[in-house]
Amino acid sequence: MPNRLQHETSPYLVQHADNPVDWYPWGDEAFARAAAEDKPILLSVGYSACHWCHVMAHESFEHAPTAKLMNDLFINIKVDREERPDIDDIYMQAVQALSGHGGWPMTVFLTPTGRPFYGGTYYPPEPRHGIPAFRQVLAGVADAYQNRRAQVEEAAANLTEALNREFLGIGGEQSALNADLITTAYKKIAQEFDSTHGGFGSAPKFPQPMNLEFLLRAHHRTADPLPLQQVTFTLRQMARGGIYDQLGGGFHRYSVDSLWLVPHFEKMLYDNAQLSRLYLHAYQLTGDDFFKTIALEIDDYILREMTSPEGGFYSTTDADSEGEEGLFFTWTKAELEELLGDDAPIAIEYWGVTTRGNFEGRSILHVPNDESVAAERLNLTPEELRARLSLIRDKLYAVRTQRVHPGLDDKILTGWNGMMLASLAEAARVLDRPDYRAAAVKNAGFILANLRSPQGRLLRTHKDGVTNQRIKATLEDYACLIDGLIELYQTTFDQHWFTEARALADEVLQRFSAQDAGFFDTADDHETLIARPRNMQDNAVPSGNAMMAKNLIRLAAYTADSRYEEAARGTLGLLTEAMRQYPQAFAESLSALDMLVTGLAEVALIGSPQDSATVALLNVVRQPYRPNIITALSPVDVPAESPIPLLSYRTLRAAQPTVYVCRNFVCANPVTAPEQVAALLDVQSSAAG
Repeated sequence: MPNRLQHETSPYLVQHADNPVDWYPWGDEAFARAAAEDKPILLSVGYSACHWCHVMAHESFEHAPTAKLMNDLFINIKVDREERPDIDDIYMQAVQALSGHGGWPMTVFLTPTGRPFYGGTYYPPEPRHGIPAFRQVLAGVADAYQNRRAQVEEAAANLTEALNREFLGIGGEQSALNADLITTAYKKIAQEFDSTHGGFGSAPKFPQPMNLEFLLRAHHRTADPLPLQQVTFTLRQMARGGIYDQLGGGFHRYSVDSLWLVPHFEKMLYDNAQLSRLYLHAYQLTGDDFFKTIALEIDDYILREMTSPEGGFYSTTDADSEGEEGLFFTWTKAELEELLGDDAPIAIEYWGVTTRGNFEGRSILHVPNDESVAAERLNLTPEELRARLSLIRDKLYAVRTQRVHPGLDDKILTGWNGMMLASLAEAARVLDRPDYRAAAVKNAGFILANLRSPQGRLLRTHKDGVTNQRIKATLEDYACLIDGLIELYQTTFDQHWFTEARALADEVLQRFSAQDAGFFDTADDHETLIARPRNMQDNAVPSGNAMMAKNLIRLAAYTADSRYEEAARGTLGLLTEAMRQYPQAFAESLSALDMLVTGLAEVALIGSPQDSATVALLNVVRQPYRPNIITALSPVDVPAESPIPLLSYRTLRAAQPTVYVCRNFVCANPVTAPEQVAALLDVQSSAAG
């Protein structure tokens, strides 16, 4: 019989509904039973695209004798870390304190009150590489709980106390929020650069879009060519590697080697949301169409394969299909020869396909040589090669769609949707893509209409037409959605999106603020956990605190409301020493600091967006890379106060579309010609740098 997880909205939890384990979802029922029966709790945390989560499930949770041991000795709770990042963060901190490392699947043992006393990650069915067998761990933990209770309770009490982050106390002064800190940080990040393959560090290698975005800002700020060279080299290497889906677009999670060749094949919405935006910015800075092409391919992939009919964006696709990792994405030389006939040599040469393959006897498509080299070897011009490859891609993609697809985690998460919303909205205006604009508007409307409680509070997760009313939005959800709405406002100039963004920001200030500045990850009326999580550093997604700082700096520029900038300064002030010593972990905060130190160019435009003269003015603002700018537009004069104060009292001059370029609400003389706008923005940018 299916267990209780059959009623959950998380695809990951539903995957475990047929386990012989007597799983509970996180909730009062499980804790009440643990207290009544005086049993410890086994908390298992994972996510649907996690390969080793699947392995442990098959080895242990589907194994009847192991499941019986779990049921006899523990109350078992299964959590999807993507649905509940708050729970994941608290207990991951505990596991890292206990074992010195973390990861998923995460296995934590708790008292009936939820306090952790022992934990780790993956446990094999038999002892392996110094890791005890899972059943040995179960027996040992149960014995300690029953026979050494005082030690267990003491360990749980000490560990829980260490998780309390009411006051961070990590040092930092607002006076250190200056340009010197930015320079120190970007040079320190640059020292970790892999000049051979791009990126940072060695295997396994992650894209780290937040660090790369900060380096683009550093180049823009200082004109130092090195950060730009590091970013563009990395982006080329990644897009030519197996980590990039050469047929369907979109990036896999990470590369298991340092070459970007062999990926862990899952695809995450949050990676692709960040990377599509990063490639767009690289295109804006360089004018190189290669970067634009990759940005477009990522966005098209999301809209084609990861978008619900209602406009929400799905979370993840799995690494495995038919029980094998990467099978869906890989090819043999024989398959290509059979499918492509005379075109096979082109595919084989261009994508580095060999008889032996580069992954378990099959080939991950990648681009080992420059286009010119491949074209010369094939006796084609580069233009001929591109044309032939376009047809080959279409044919192979069509064949691939007939394969058994990897599992799709089709839950819709507010925060991750906010990231993709921001990327699409920005791409829509920079690249003049009305289809992207329409998709962004549809997504924002869907999230605001569906991911809210009857009382109007933001919620985190939705699936199959059902929003989970039990799971409230976290700081990440608010921060990423606010960012998306601000970007959408700057694309559509529909005041509704700005109003919604500001209302959400005010809610964050009211419900998430910490006494020593910055924000907790959960609201003041969130479910009471053993600690109130408060994560200040970036992980796979940007820190919610950093994202909020960026949002607040922009809202301050739109509104002149000092509350917003004060809150942003307070948040970043907590991190000055952390940013100096460990910049790689705080790149999003450093980008916020760049906004704060540079100051924002505030652009108010009066003119109809349908007027070609208005469009010409807008293009000057939008098309170059201008990371520290906000834009507002009204089609008509705004003689009285506006809900967007930057627009208040702005009027047309000489009956022409007119631009006001301001900083801290102090404006230059209004101008009406594109070259005048460019000159004002360039002067402000160089003065700030």
